[in-house]
Order: sequence, then structure tokens, then C-alpha cells
Amino acid sequence: MLKKGAKTIALALAFGVTASAAFQGSNYMINQWVGEEEQAEVTGGVKLKQEAGVSGKGMTIADTGSGTKDISSIAQQAMPSVVSITNKSVQEIRLFGQSQSYENESRGTGIIIGQTDTELLLVTNNHVINGAKEISVGFVDGQMAEAKVKGTDSGKDLAVLSIKMEDVSEKTKEQIQVIELGKSSELQVGQQVVAIGNALGYGQSVTTGIVSALDREVTIEDNTNTLIQTDAAINPGNSGGALLNMKGQLVGINSAKYSDTTVEGMGYAIPVDDVIDIIEGLMNRAIREEKVPEEDQGFLGITGQDVTSDVAEAYDMPKGVYITFVEEDSAAAKAGLKKGDIITRFDGNGVSGMTELREQLSYYKKGEQVKLTVSQTFNGEYQEQTVEVTLGERAGK
Repeated sequence: MLKKGAKTIALALAFGVTASAAFQGSNYMINQWVGEEEQAEVTGGVKLKQEAGVSGKGMTIADTGSGTKDISSIAQQAMPSVVSITNKSVQEIRLFGQSQSYENESRGTGIIIGQTDTELLLVTNNHVINGAKEISVGFVDGQMAEAKVKGTDSGKDLAVLSIKMEDVSEKTKEQIQVIELGKSSELQVGQQVVAIGNALGYGQSVTTGIVSALDREVTIEDNTNTLIQTDAAINPGNSGGALLNMKGQLVGINSAKYSDTTVEGMGYAIPVDDVIDIIEGLMNRAIREEKVPEEDQGFLGITGQDVTSDVAEAYDMPKGVYITFVEEDSAAAKAGLKKGDIITRFDGNGVSGMTELREQLSYYKKGEQVKLTVSQTFNGEYQEQTVEVTLGERAGK
């Protein structure tokens, strides 16, 4: 992502942070949108496009005879599915003991992954839209539209955005298309790939290279993920863009470039096979319009600690919120949660720590049912479970 303004410094959260820690900002967005009732009508099981051999919109794609395409044909096929993203946020800095706010603008890339009668769905990196007050999306024909965040997973550096179809012109609708997914698991070292993104914020550009390595562990801002390494040029602004195989199918989401002045040609992408379920879960969430008044907010009834990447690696644990205490007769207790369980997802959103969990809870009313993804130990090993919880209310209310 290309940023204009002050540089940000990521601070790792210590494992000992508890539920009583002071509330801080998180990646969960306040979305200005239509009401929840209308949103519920448009989130009925949208799926990613995985049909082989479909190029969309009646396009004819040149084939080399071996099932692969030349670079220009891949660009022609994929560019209608790639968008530019502009994130306008407000940054606060302290100078001489005084706080000052200023508007910050950053740019990145997104990929069209789904479409219904009422909304267009995009995937990008979470860091591209982090802290956004306003998100603008530019399509292949140069037209713009406003987007809202539908869901995020900060641990995987993913976010899904939604655009109302009524805000997209008929001409643009004829130009854009949903990307087709390939199989990142079928990639081989040395295989040629193509990267498309909003490099340096100048608009869509195309680069090509090879798969340099697979299953490369990379740690960025305390998040460790297994990524595809490529020497295709991935520059600031390319974050959230498409990494394509030679059939023109999406196999990776460009996420980061190795930042070292002594090294060139090391870019990274999130393998699509690893995140299909996460993306589809975020695609099908209802957007939460505003926070619930504190007295009406739902309550889990736990105390927890953050499981950071370092702790997860050291103790072979999943990242999330480690439950240290469950209140008697609380929503968590009634759902069967217990000390030692690790909450990794809340209603489809990734949970990186207690602060993020508290922020997400602030959008839900007491009495609402939500699904939690929880890792529990069985025979000494963590196994993922889905638990349905009816949120309670804080004691004394």
C-alpha cells in the first residue's frame, strides 16, 4: 500500500494483555450504510467463482494450445476484475504536548470476487483499508464508487468490501467481471505468474515473473503467515492486487514486498486456497451500521489474553484470545466455553486479540445469537470448533 503522510509504527501486543485492558482502536470499521434489515437480504450465500474455463462477459482469450495464455491475453482477461482503492483516514499526532489531526490518504488494489443483484464484493488487504473514514474504488473504465468494509481478518491481512450496485453505472457494469479462482496448491517453483495492481497509485499496471518459493513464512506486524514468494515486481500500491497463473486465474492476493534496500525481486502473495473459507465467510456477513448503546451491548462473560504470533509459534497454539476465566451462568458458560479455549473468529471476523473482540462485541445487542470459531484441546491437540452463543448482559444491568 502506498501511503502519504506520517509513517506508522506497528507495536506487538504482549501475551499478558487481559480483558480489563484499556480500550484501543481496532481494524473493525464503523460502516455508514443502509439498515441491517436490508443488508440481511443480500447476504444469502455468495460463493467465489471457481468454475474452470470461464472467462466471463463473453470475452475471447487467446490460448497457447497448452491451456495457458500469453501475458497480454491474461491482462485483458483480468483487468476488468481489478480495481484501485483510495483510503482517506484521519491521523492524530502529538506535538509539544498537543494533539493535532490531519487527513491521510493511502492507495492500494482490490479484486472483484462476487456480485449479487444489490452489491459488488471486493477483496483486498486489511492494511489497505485500515482506519478508513472513506473508501473510493476506481474501476477499469475510470469510473469511481464508494465502498464500505463488510468484514476483516487482520491476522490474515484480508478485508472484504461492498459497493451498492445502484452506485455502479450501467456502462461500468458491462466492463467489470468477477475474477475466476485457480488452485494455489498446484503452483510449482519456477512457474510463471502475472501480478496486476495499482502500483504507486498511478493506475493498473502488469508485471510478470516466476514463483520463487512456496510456503514461505513471513512475519509482518506480529502476524506470521505462509505466503507465495515471487520475483514479479510488487511495489507500493500493489497490496491487495491479483497474482495470476498462466490461465489467468487468481492464485494469490499480493500482500507485501520484502523491504530491504539490499534486496530486490522478493514479493509475497496470500495463497487463495488457504483463505477461500475466510473470504466467503466475510462476503456473507451483514454490515453493522453503528455501535449499540453500551447498556444494550451483548456480553460474553470471559477474561482473556492475547495469543500473538510469537506466543502461537512458541507454544504451538492458534492466534486469538486465550480464555483465562469464564463467568458462571454467562453466555460463554452456557455455550460450553471454558478456560483454555482460544477464540479465533467472531461472527466470521478474525480475532487477533482482546481489544478487537471487545470492539466487535460493541456492534451486537444482548440476546443476539452469534457464531464463534474456537480452538479447544482434545488429546493434547487444538481442534477448531464452531460454537453458537446467545449474547448475555453484563452483571448488574
